[in-house]
Formats: sequence, structure tokens, C-alpha cells
Amino acid sequence: MTPTHDERPLAAEYVLGLLEGDEKVEAERRLASDAAFAREVERWRARFAEFDDTSQPLPAGDALWRRIEAVVTGPLPPRAERTNVPARVLARWWNSIPALRTAALGASVAVLGLAIGLGVAIREARQQPKLVAVLLDGDRAGAVVHAFADGRVVLLPLTEINVPQGRALEVWTLPSRERGPVSIGLMDRARTLSLQLKDLPAPGPNQLFEITLEPATGSPTGRPTGPILFKGNTAVAL
Repeated sequence: MTPTHDERPLAAEYVLGLLEGDEKVEAERRLASDAAFAREVERWRARFAEFDDTSQPLPAGDALWRRIEAVVTGPLPPRAERTNVPARVLARWWNSIPALRTAALGASVAVLGLAIGLGVAIREARQQPKLVAVLLDGDRAGAVVHAFADGRVVLLPLTEINVPQGRALEVWTLPSRERGPVSIGLMDRARTLSLQLKDLPAPGPNQLFEITLEPATGSPTGRPTGPILFKGNTAVAL
């Protein structure tokens, strides 16, 4: 499927980190379930990787340039007379506002390029999950779990899940066979959920996550009691 005209700006805004709230949740859901949208996101990431080579520096304000001109049109610093460069050459350079602006512009481009590159690297590290688990019921995907390097673990639903009255969906993980399954989230309907793994080690590869149907207040035993609706194991995100 080819992304529509409206989907391309959405993919670009997601890569730039401009989406918030429900829009960001919807984009992450599409990223996990819509291959065409995921390809469009990767295309925008490749385009914006060159942004630091093409971005224009912001000019200094008039007030700043007036202060600079006031300084450079004054007498030469005494130290300049002790250098190997003739004082008259230094005088011409210091009194040349275009030359000073050229030097300042070159420095600002270098700093801006470094800042943009660092910002892109930080944003990519925050947005990209380290591990992903697709929770399945046979061939049907019900949800995806994203584990990020900063410790966040988020469940994103991929389909509607029928929850009878008086029941709830409980999310579990299996950090180790010795400890057994641990409840990490409870919800009355399928929705985006930040999973609570504060007392557990960070998720690792091939770690089990599952969703079961439990009483509205959660499992009374601390272990899964209802049917398993969806389950899957983590894998390293590409």
C-alpha cells in the first residue's frame, strides 16, 4: 500500500517529534501495524538525517551587532601589538564588520550542525524501542509491547478486545521461571498503557508478555487465572 497524501506529513511530524497525546499514540500504533506507514517513517528519517547539512543559521539581532561594532571600532587591544601580525593588518580586520560576521557565521554553522546532530541522536534514541514483543492469538496480533532504553515499557493495542462487564484485561510478564508471572498492568478496555516494571529487571530478549481476562479488580491470586488472550516474546528491535 502507498501512503496517502495526508499520511506523509503525519510520518514527517512523527520523525520530528512534533506529535503529542492521541496523535503520537495513533502514529506509534500505525508504525507497529502498517508496513507502508513504517516505510514512510523510515524515508523521512533518512531525509532529515541530512538536515544539519542544509539548515540555515539564525542571524544575530541588531542589538547584538551594535554592541559588537562598538567594541571592534575602538582602539586595538595592547596585546595585539606584541603578536607577529602587523598591527595595521589587525586593525583592518577588527574594523571590518563583514569579516567579523563571516567568522561568526562560520562558527555558528559549526555549532548549529553539532547541536542538530546531537539532538537527532538523542531523539532517535528516545523514540526507538530497544525491544519489541508482538502479542498474538494464533495469527491475529492483539497488541505490541515496546521497551525503551530509558526504562519505559508501553503496550499499544492493535485491535479491539471484547471485555465482558465485571471483567478486565491484565498484562503479565515472565522475568524468570523461578519468579513466575508478574502483573504489570490492568485495564478495563484495550488502550495504550504504560506498564509498571519498577521492581523488575529491565526486559531482556525472549521475555514473555501476555494479556489475560481477569476479574475487574485483577487476579485474586497474584497469578493468571483467566484465559490467555494474547501473548508474545520480546525480540531486539531493528
